[in-house]
Amino acid sequence: MRTCLVCMPWHDLSRPSLAIGVLRTACRNKGIDAPIGYHGGLRFADFLAERTGGAFSPFEYTAIAEAGFNHALGDWIFAGTLFGADFGIEPMREYAERRNLRMRSASAAREHADEFVDLVVDELAALDVELIGFTTTFMQNVPSLAVATRLKQRRPEIAVVFGGGNCDGPMGIALHREFEAIDFVLRGECDESYPLLVQTLSGAPDRLDAVPGLCWRTPAGATVANPPGRLVPPAHLVAPDFDDWFAAFEKSTVSEHSAAELVVESARGCWWGEHHHCTFCGLNGTAMAFRAKEPEVFTTEVEHLITRHAVLDVMVVDNILEPTYLRTALPEIAGRGWDLRLHYEVKANLTRTQIDVLDAAGVRSVQPGIESLVDDVLARMNKGVRAVHNVRTMRDLESAGLTVSWNWLYGFPGERAEDYAAVLPQLPALVHLQPPSCTARIELNRFSPYFADPSLGFPVRTPAEVYRHVYDRPSERLHDLVYLFDTPDRGLTAEQVAPLNEAVRRWIDGYPDSSLVSTRTAAGIVIRDRRIGWPAADHLLDDERQCVAWQELEHGRSVRGLLRRLADAGLAWDEDGLTGWLDELRAHGLVFTEGGRWVGLATSPRGG
Repeated sequence: MRTCLVCMPWHDLSRPSLAIGVLRTACRNKGIDAPIGYHGGLRFADFLAERTGGAFSPFEYTAIAEAGFNHALGDWIFAGTLFGADFGIEPMREYAERRNLRMRSASAAREHADEFVDLVVDELAALDVELIGFTTTFMQNVPSLAVATRLKQRRPEIAVVFGGGNCDGPMGIALHREFEAIDFVLRGECDESYPLLVQTLSGAPDRLDAVPGLCWRTPAGATVANPPGRLVPPAHLVAPDFDDWFAAFEKSTVSEHSAAELVVESARGCWWGEHHHCTFCGLNGTAMAFRAKEPEVFTTEVEHLITRHAVLDVMVVDNILEPTYLRTALPEIAGRGWDLRLHYEVKANLTRTQIDVLDAAGVRSVQPGIESLVDDVLARMNKGVRAVHNVRTMRDLESAGLTVSWNWLYGFPGERAEDYAAVLPQLPALVHLQPPSCTARIELNRFSPYFADPSLGFPVRTPAEVYRHVYDRPSERLHDLVYLFDTPDRGLTAEQVAPLNEAVRRWIDGYPDSSLVSTRTAAGIVIRDRRIGWPAADHLLDDERQCVAWQELEHGRSVRGLLRRLADAGLAWDEDGLTGWLDELRAHGLVFTEGGRWVGLATSPRGG
């Protein structure tokens, strides 16, 4: 059976679809022809650039792809194609005005969506295939549904299957129930179930009940949802085949604007979330169990991909770094001398030694899940770290020159303005460390503990308002279909969060021109302060007690902890004297304190 896998907008233009790449390999390993890849994001970017004379460039596409999800902009752009030209236009205009949301690019793209869907249908219908699958995550539902619906009208004999993150759990069942153009939905990981579906349709179509996680219809039209299958064991996580995407990328005008990146996975699930699920996190869905590839398997996979495609930028899509990789895979990569530029998501409790390992392996950007610098709030998140751990990691990542991506989250049940009182005045001292991209109130996401257990603080929830402007369905039928939910605000009010917003704005503005560096010299430790908002100064620590205490502050210590370590070094210092010295450091913005712990803020030069 010849098949095709479609990745519609709004997939990242510079990266291939990992889902298509993995399924191409998985099918080939089962003796099945690799699916044809149809890369709709690249196709749409080229189409828009052509139709607008270059006015709608890949940069406009990327802006929607990266920032549009919370407002379903990518789905709304295709909603008129699926539900009628005028559907959702006026309600979305009013919605955007209330939220000060700019709609120029989205509105421009919507003007061309209908013609683009016809083009995609023409090209898919011309393929000699019997099954077409759509991989859908985040804002790919409505674009995929628009194409699938018209494709079914044109070529009803072609079977249509949906899979991906938007099909997990009850969402997949709802998709199948609501849209007749979808013949099948595969819920959960499809590495094994997709090849099995192809084999079943080819040889035993009456055994659809044997395909794990499959939604299918009885002759009477009723939806049947098979029980989910097993999570894919780590030994069965295959390397992706990106050959067709790179061929498409090279032909695309997108290649004139951005460089290609590789996408790989070394693990699935989250080892922290298995036992301490962060309360607001809806990632992983029904596949939280952590599984990692053997280190040598991963390094071999990376070597094959970078060699085959001559690309050194590598996005590792894991939700969290496998800790043993710090002793195995990453040192091995460092030893190969590949000069990679890797991205990884990590836990924000890294030591300086571990960060040095990341740096040596070519990790150039990380997403450490910092989220807040308030102990009380971090505890409500179930993050398993304290504010001083986050600050320590930020400092050491800055020292290593790694790019840090994080957002400051608020709006947690039980959160109080007074919990921020001791932290907000200290934020100007952090201006030399990479700031959050923004502050944001948490949203209620499906699969998060806050969603699963209303008693945690969000008992009232309805499908997010914007979905009414992208799906022509009653609200009660949207409940199982969507990922985001509206719920009354909790925690800080808009008035209470204003000081945080202003402090972060100043932090963002001041960061590029700020530095605070600690260097050991013959005279002692010199802390060179050149931060925006602070007087230029060189602070000298020439007392042995101070030098030892400062080195201990690199780790984040309590006063009692500092006293113990000073005593171990044979240095006596009474508690009042040490506390007074710490207060002096704080007055100069050289330390951060929260929850009874203190951490030094000065970065260290590489090798220092």
